[in-house]
Amino acid sequence: MIKIAWHPLYAHPLPEGHRFPMLKYELIPEQLLHEGTIEEQNLFSSEPVSEDIILLTHQRTYWEQLRDLTLSEKEQRRIGFPLNAQLLERELRITQGTIDAAHFALKNGIAFNVAGGTHHAGSNWGEGFCLLNDQAITANYLLNNGLSKRILIIDLDVHQGNGTAEIFRNEPRVFTFSMHGDKNFPFRKEVSSLDVPLNDGVQDEEYLSILKFNLKKAFESAQPDFVFYLSGVDVLSTDKLGKLSLSKVACKERDRLVLQACKDKNLPVQVSMGGGYSTEIKDIVDAHCNTYRLAFDLFT
Repeated sequence: MIKIAWHPLYAHPLPEGHRFPMLKYELIPEQLLHEGTIEEQNLFSSEPVSEDIILLTHQRTYWEQLRDLTLSEKEQRRIGFPLNAQLLERELRITQGTIDAAHFALKNGIAFNVAGGTHHAGSNWGEGFCLLNDQAITANYLLNNGLSKRILIIDLDVHQGNGTAEIFRNEPRVFTFSMHGDKNFPFRKEVSSLDVPLNDGVQDEEYLSILKFNLKKAFESAQPDFVFYLSGVDVLSTDKLGKLSLSKVACKERDRLVLQACKDKNLPVQVSMGGGYSTEIKDIVDAHCNTYRLAFDLFT
């Protein structure tokens, strides 16, 4: 059975007019349940992740300031969310959700987190709506517990996974592959194992061709026994922040290329959803739901 991490706290209340589409975390599971793609038993909720696991990845000073809600106003502005206890609990549950999903992926081939993909959080900073780096924390957890020896992180969010790249820059067991807008946030890029910067306005055919070539290169270089996939839908032409021009059809084909490769290679894959900022919330939700629809077709 495909398992999906979700918790009501994922849809965290934000000030009116905030540009982050928190509502999608309610609507994605609602839509999947409504259409019959998933059942209630596919969903699970996680407890908050423990401090010792966080400290495998994030520096103690940063974590303690986050834990104690003492980050400066400047650091909070960099994150983009007003910091409070409920937001912190949300982040801790998301992170443990990705860890639990990784265990389910080892058992069932694939597992999801409705949230996560918080790839802008580095070892000692939060940024771009990311407080803790859920997939990086989980990768270190797998390595530390002997559950994996070589990991590939495939980041196809439109923004570079700068935090993930920084965390693993000196870790040869983790191969970081980021395909992203060259002239988009973050404007100071880190160095991934494989960076594929894209020009503004890239369309379906060119995008998929570039992805096919580099996906093959990433798998050959990484030789992984576990895969993380960050499937942001901010690559869509409708996205307010993305600057690329992909259709929903191409976005779904992008997911198929990644998930089919994992299935063909018999590699467990954990999927976190990443960003999406289309003007219409239904476009965000439908594109995210396509990732689930595809996975259920491939893996069940």
